[in-house]
Amino acid sequence: MTTMKKDRFMNEKSAQPWNPDAYKRNAGFVSALGQPLLDLLKPQAGERILDLGCGDGALAVQLESAGSTVVGIDASHAMVQAALAVGVDAHVMDGQDLKFNDMFDAVFTNAALHWMPRTDDVIDGVWRSLKPGGRFVGECGGHGNVSKIITALQSNLTRAGVPFQNPWVFLTQEQLGGMLQAKGFRMDHVEIFPRPTMLPGDVSGWLETFAQVQLHPLQATVRRRVIAAVVEELRPQMCSADGKWWADYVRLRFHATKTAPP
Repeated sequence: MTTMKKDRFMNEKSAQPWNPDAYKRNAGFVSALGQPLLDLLKPQAGERILDLGCGDGALAVQLESAGSTVVGIDASHAMVQAALAVGVDAHVMDGQDLKFNDMFDAVFTNAALHWMPRTDDVIDGVWRSLKPGGRFVGECGGHGNVSKIITALQSNLTRAGVPFQNPWVFLTQEQLGGMLQAKGFRMDHVEIFPRPTMLPGDVSGWLETFAQVQLHPLQATVRRRVIAAVVEELRPQMCSADGKWWADYVRLRFHATKTAPP
């Protein structure tokens, strides 16, 4: 399988780097909270499923335990290596440039679609990848996701004289549903809902894992100063009286079926 380049709209300096160990330490909740999405997918024995943005393969392993055959793709070489290490058939590929045709009974994606700004290209690729009657099931950040974190990060980067780059696309359910229906998908289910999510520590771990587009290019001293300032700005909003930190997550969950072109 051909190794694909990362999103062409991000240059090498600004692309989001991923560290599987840091991801597991700071963001293990992503796969841990994936069970409702697996329930919506209802994987069946003998099905062939594409895991779009498979990350370290944690959910792909669960899909395989249901008897499905899973192919995982991710834009991160490091994450693909981590998925391979747990036995997932994983490949480096840009989710905005899928290379499959009529191969899968389902395409599954969790916490990845909002990292792909060319949403229409993703949907086109998913359509081509699915067999007739195949389903596209996923969850991603929805409109308003981590808005408090984004506001604090943007304001503190501005104070440091650093431009804010936003790598995320957080769609409304109307936007995503409209894109899928325009392609010919039947919308079986779509919802957007707040899901306050407890973090394993303060918000610094979240920033060091998910905000590398903004923080990675900074000098180490500036990066530490910005992170510390964001933590203190968010403490009154995101830290409970018992010292637990909660991120203001909003999730967009959907189930669509490939029917016929419009």
